Amino acid sequence: MPINIPDNLPATEILRQENIFYMTNVVAAHQDIRPVKIAILNLMPKKIETETQILRLLSNSPIQVDIELLQMKTHVSKNTPISHLTKFYRIFDDVRDSRFDGLIITGAPVEQMKYEDVDYWDELCEIMDWSLKNVYSTFHICWGAQAGLYHHFGIPKYDLPEKMFGLFDHRVLNQYHPLVRGFDDVFVVPHSRHTEVRREDIDKVPQLEIITESDRSGVHIVGDRSQRLFFVTGHSEYDRRTIANEYFRDLGKGLPINMPYHYFPYDDPEQVPYFNWRGHANLMFSNWVNYIVYQGTPFDLNELTPIKTK
Repeated sequence: MPINIPDNLPATEILRQENIFYMTNVVAAHQDIRPVKIAILNLMPKKIETETQILRLLSNSPIQVDIELLQMKTHVSKNTPISHLTKFYRIFDDVRDSRFDGLIITGAPVEQMKYEDVDYWDELCEIMDWSLKNVYSTFHICWGAQAGLYHHFGIPKYDLPEKMFGLFDHRVLNQYHPLVRGFDDVFVVPHSRHTEVRREDIDKVPQLEIITESDRSGVHIVGDRSQRLFFVTGHSEYDRRTIANEYFRDLGKGLPINMPYHYFPYDDPEQVPYFNWRGHANLMFSNWVNYIVYQGTPFDLNELTPIKTK
């Protein structure tokens, strides 16, 4: 089944070229089924790029998914056209009385700031608190994962001596968890961050479980025991060249940046990177939609039970 996206969203043309199964609102209106409702709180600066990446992964499911794109009211995006935001995005005030099967909170390039210094932190905390009562399952990515762990469970983040940047081997710690159903024992994930959360802090919270991790890049997927909150420190949604684009951008700005780890073949930036994380990225998102959200959420969203975190 397809994802249901707004008519004329820029991502539709890219998805069409890739033979991704989607439908527009006009077509979806004639479907006599109860679709899964997923909101995407897009905190990334290049929102069109990020929304396309996530929509591509959400499409790999037999479930029809209705998408709601959200932006922060208390932050002005400088890298996405206002016309695009006005046409396709809503703010929290527009949906606070709604309920969703799923919510995705993306990363953001603010991890070197204190949480409380981020200009939309109070609004984000309000949304995360709201999600516990109005969303069945929330999927946090990178800085969004760190922010969620900090807000809900008091897990701190730590500065890294250098950017965690590139492709890293990961291993599955709980092979029976539905989010990693079908995963290989070892799989590759992109990371691009200046901070980390640590196992010793997470292990102190009985409600949390580390599902996957890496010897080199550390904690990867953390879930709560109810299997409704997930915190993913990597960027499985990244395209083949996303890390390359970040690398060349930072070089062009004269910023200190190392060659991304195990990314370019032979560490040669003239080579095209292998897209060797795509399969597990699709599997993780489809597992979330199929086995977490669709199997767990009540048909009537008014019957949602709140998630307890503290």
